Amino acid sequence: MTIKPEDIYKIAPHHRFQWEKAQDCYVILFPEGMVKLNGGAGEVLNLVNDNLSVKKITEELIKKFPDADGIDKDIVGMIEMALEKAWIEKTN
Repeated sequence: MTIKPEDIYKIAPHHRFQWEKAQDCYVILFPEGMVKLNGGAGEVLNLVNDNLSVKKITEELIKKFPDADGIDKDIVGMIEMALEKAWIEKTN
């Protein structure tokens, strides 16, 4: 699947994205269990909200982490993985 800058995604039904204080990280909760997300993955999915395009997510994270080289490729890679795992789905 090709990720386009104008694509917008949301957390898939039967999944919940949240900060888990006990784990000290963002997690994806679903009926079969829980996935702990690393810092970068959590930052990306925190902006997947049925409103922001991939371009806007990238712009926001570049502002937040200006010294992160190649962050745009990392963001697209995270979105691709989340789609493959069915954590997110396209809205537009």
